[in-house]
Amino acid sequence: QEKSSRLSATLFGENCEISHDQLFELLKYAALGKCHNATQPSWCHVHHQSHLAGVVVIVLHEMSQLHFYKFYLQFKHLRKVFQHRFTLTPSTNFLASLYGEGANRKPRNTAQGILFDLTFTAVSKSSVLQCDPIIRKYGLEKQGLTSYTLTLDEQKKNGYPIKGSPQCKGFICTGCDQQRTDSSPLFGLDCEMCLTAKGNEVTRVSLVDAQGQCLLNELVKPETTVVNYRTRFSGITRKMLLPVKTRLSDIQTRLKKLLPRDAVLVGHSLNCDLQALEMIHPSVIDTSLLFARNEGQRFKLKFLAKAILGKEIQCEKKLGHDSTEDARAALELAQFFIEQGPAKVAELNLEMLLTIEKLAEVSGNKAALQSQRCRVQKQLNDSPHLAKPCFLDCLHVTGQNPLLLGRQEHNSSGLRQSNLSTSNKQILQRALEDVPLSTFSIIQFSLGPEYIASHLLAGLCVKVRSKLTDMLTIYAGPFEDRFCLKSVEKEFGKCGPIQSLTVVTETYQPYVHIQYKVLEAAQLAVEILNGAEVAGSCIKVQRPVTAAMLDCDVLIKELELDVENEGVIYVAGLKKSLTEIDLHKEFSQLKDLETLFLPKNLQNGKHRNCCFLKFQNSQSAVEALEVINGCTVKGRKLRSRHALASGHLWRWISQMSDSNGKQGRHTLFEKLEQLSDSEQDLRKEVKKLDQHIEKLYRRLQNNTLCIVLFPGV
Repeated sequence: QEKSSRLSATLFGENCEISHDQLFELLKYAALGKCHNATQPSWCHVHHQSHLAGVVVIVLHEMSQLHFYKFYLQFKHLRKVFQHRFTLTPSTNFLASLYGEGANRKPRNTAQGILFDLTFTAVSKSSVLQCDPIIRKYGLEKQGLTSYTLTLDEQKKNGYPIKGSPQCKGFICTGCDQQRTDSSPLFGLDCEMCLTAKGNEVTRVSLVDAQGQCLLNELVKPETTVVNYRTRFSGITRKMLLPVKTRLSDIQTRLKKLLPRDAVLVGHSLNCDLQALEMIHPSVIDTSLLFARNEGQRFKLKFLAKAILGKEIQCEKKLGHDSTEDARAALELAQFFIEQGPAKVAELNLEMLLTIEKLAEVSGNKAALQSQRCRVQKQLNDSPHLAKPCFLDCLHVTGQNPLLLGRQEHNSSGLRQSNLSTSNKQILQRALEDVPLSTFSIIQFSLGPEYIASHLLAGLCVKVRSKLTDMLTIYAGPFEDRFCLKSVEKEFGKCGPIQSLTVVTETYQPYVHIQYKVLEAAQLAVEILNGAEVAGSCIKVQRPVTAAMLDCDVLIKELELDVENEGVIYVAGLKKSLTEIDLHKEFSQLKDLETLFLPKNLQNGKHRNCCFLKFQNSQSAVEALEVINGCTVKGRKLRSRHALASGHLWRWISQMSDSNGKQGRHTLFEKLEQLSDSEQDLRKEVKKLDQHIEKLYRRLQNNTLCIVLFPGV
């Protein structure tokens, strides 16, 4: 059975918010994969990335979460097909962050749309350097060699032989116990090892002095039988070791004689060499750690030698590594770092060079990429403080053709311009033809300028806030004149957290106005308490009746069927003192329970009296509802139903309802009457956009990752 690609995300509840960096992680891994130096995103998981047919990003310019929920019913395809939904953190320039900061691309026409030429724009030197791991570790100022030797804690952390350690029993000390100064001599050390019955044993040792002169270059006879000569890396063969008489103890003695008492040893991952030599040396510079990278990664010696020294070492044409060559390269790298200082090293932008190098290595057309690498190298030399390449640059270097279609273009300064002569329909027709031919596509649809006026956006915001508030609100009554308000609050509180509760006295008999904090609570109150006896009265429970609320029942039904709410249920009536651990224990018997979300008050951090349960499938959620409804937890009777609001919408509603206060909503509406025509036209445009997305989506190949972005206004 063919493996299918899919995306799984663990974000649930109020954590459904991602940054642009996290979006970049997903796009880079989906488009490039492991073989192109990309890693799985930290916040989600792409299954079977190698089977992905392509990546399509649809950008809906001038649209935000506000538009999505204002025209929720119009986005019929979008809300039913797209399984995951996340809130993006705000950005001053969305596309700049999407394409990579500091990147300037000049488009040229091709048969497959627009292909970007790879160019880089210099950015602020200080802003780039401050983020460099080398600068974070060593600062900007040049220092003496003693500042770059590993501390005792660093040696322990990185597996160096330590005097007195149980693991180093029988190891020999070099005897170099004199205090080091910035004038202490440097020595480059490297060993080659073969696999024996004992483990890794030294078969060749090289030592060079500060001038690069070879002081020691000896083959060593292992103590036990060789299992694997590792000739491809060590360069050692059985024939080479046959006449060798030198043993490890001989090498230890010679090293002790050669090294002065204040010697500083330099090597690349020198801990492996010292472990194999069974020697302890107190002062070392490890070039794999000196040229620091993020997240514990390390540059290879071969890459550093080429990028910094311009030397080719460990060549494929040679039989294995040359330990003298490697020892000398490590020594020269340390000398370069000490002489030039951290700032100069950081300005080389090694991460960019590595990205270009790796992408070139895995590309099948190396000759065509040679001029590309030379041009990038020249730009690095001419202007060393450059921005890191974004994923579009990486795609181009690997020979892929990223496609960009839309009204939005970038001029020579990198600023966004509008080409209003291109319609959304024309963009769609071009996308239907070109997207199947591209492995990575960005399709940009736009609203017209008449739909992004500030007064129209302000009107939409007021109306969305008003409708959400009305959906969170219920009226209950009539009650007797002297009814117990506390018992009413207690009964309705069992449906979920209450924002406010007031008595309506304008009517013949008193009613109660209740505003909830979650949609599910208001809906539960309507479904369960309408016609029930509360505080001695048989009451009616209903939502406000306004023009905007006439389609409330339809909207509630569609929210319940939303693909993101599939397998999610809402549970109310919990004690506020219960923790997530308590609830996991209480609901542990429920089949296929995937995760649990216990909402918190955004202001004081306290738990609500409700939670959301997410199941692996909708059938398990239905079965859980039957079990939970009517059962008790810690003496409290529970009420539950299918979820209506996903995590990011729940957070948004909380913020909107908290900020709504008691401002005169109806007064605001009177001022917004003139916007009704524009809003009606906008509703039609949104419906067309949803249809465009549906047509494009149907044209995509199986196993295509499709992302729709509402970048905001």
